Amino acid sequence: MATEVLPDDRALRSGRRERALAQMEAHDLDVLVLGRGANVRYLSGARGLSNAGTHPFFPACVVVRATGAIHLLSTWDEGIPDDIPHERLYPLSWNPVNYVTVLRGIEGTSTARRVGTDALTPSIAELLSKVFPVAELVDGELALRAARRIKTAEEVVALREAIGVAEAALAKAVTELRPGVTEAELSGVLLEAAAAGGVATPSAQEVAWRTSREHHWRLVNGDGRIGAGDLVAFTAGVVAGGYIGEVGRTWPVDGGDLSAIRALYGRWDALWALLSDACRPGAQASDLLAAYDTAGEPLPPMPVARGLGLGFDPPVVASGLPATAAEERLEVGMVLSVTGYVWQEGVGAVLGREAVLITPDGPELLTSSPLWRP
Repeated sequence: MATEVLPDDRALRSGRRERALAQMEAHDLDVLVLGRGANVRYLSGARGLSNAGTHPFFPACVVVRATGAIHLLSTWDEGIPDDIPHERLYPLSWNPVNYVTVLRGIEGTSTARRVGTDALTPSIAELLSKVFPVAELVDGELALRAARRIKTAEEVVALREAIGVAEAALAKAVTELRPGVTEAELSGVLLEAAAAGGVATPSAQEVAWRTSREHHWRLVNGDGRIGAGDLVAFTAGVVAGGYIGEVGRTWPVDGGDLSAIRALYGRWDALWALLSDACRPGAQASDLLAAYDTAGEPLPPMPVARGLGLGFDPPVVASGLPATAAEERLEVGMVLSVTGYVWQEGVGAVLGREAVLITPDGPELLTSSPLWRP
């Protein structure tokens, strides 16, 4: 694990900037003013130094389409890419007047016609109206979503690396699965293994838990101790190099009804075949929801699919958002975290989560963790 603050690799950040600038042109944006951490990193390649505290909007990054110049909020240049010179850095200030002065000094701001932002507060809206006196302020998040939904080749490599850390952590936790161990102990093993792999930031709250034999999705009450015959779900999610890597697996504990467990895993296999078939270029994202209906399985409470990247990217395919899923089309270059989930009363649930790259020839699994087989 590196001990110094380093920016993202040049090829990685260059590919992302090309996509972002192309979307600025497509959305007719002269300037982007960004405050969300993932968007700032996508354009700049500079790492955030902390995940603590809240993240209110402030103008942390300014991108000018005509020049391609990136101006960044930073009080020092450690970890700043060498293609963002020191003169394009500006410091944090609690005085809005200072921001007005700094942003007005950026070439291209005074003549900008359309300025996109990824968030706004009333005070920042008033500030930006002073910085861009002749500009129309519009939603810049649409351009960023369009850019981030398709991954560059370098981003796919970064995602593979993040997924590798998650899979190694999950494998370590599975080796500790036995009757009498607690969910908390298994979660601790998984998180410790991820930290040993250089990642201290999990992307998911639930890590290891007993699936319920009485309810379709509710967590099991009690002391969290694993018993014979339990089906234990593991969801390893990490943020490595800014990118989210995820994998989910379910493993049984010896002592259960093997034939019933085998039948439940068979249902998962049938569902996954339909989910995988839905991951093809041009398909509607709602086909992933339809896969559950075709398999005769109820939709799970968690999203069936969501985009992976610097944070969670579009689309979000969930039972509560059917219209949104119907409007989304899968495209070559998307990377999705896709969840298969089946449950049987008296047995428990099988959850499997895969990272899937949409290619011209169909889905390519980026995850490789083994599935339980009798």
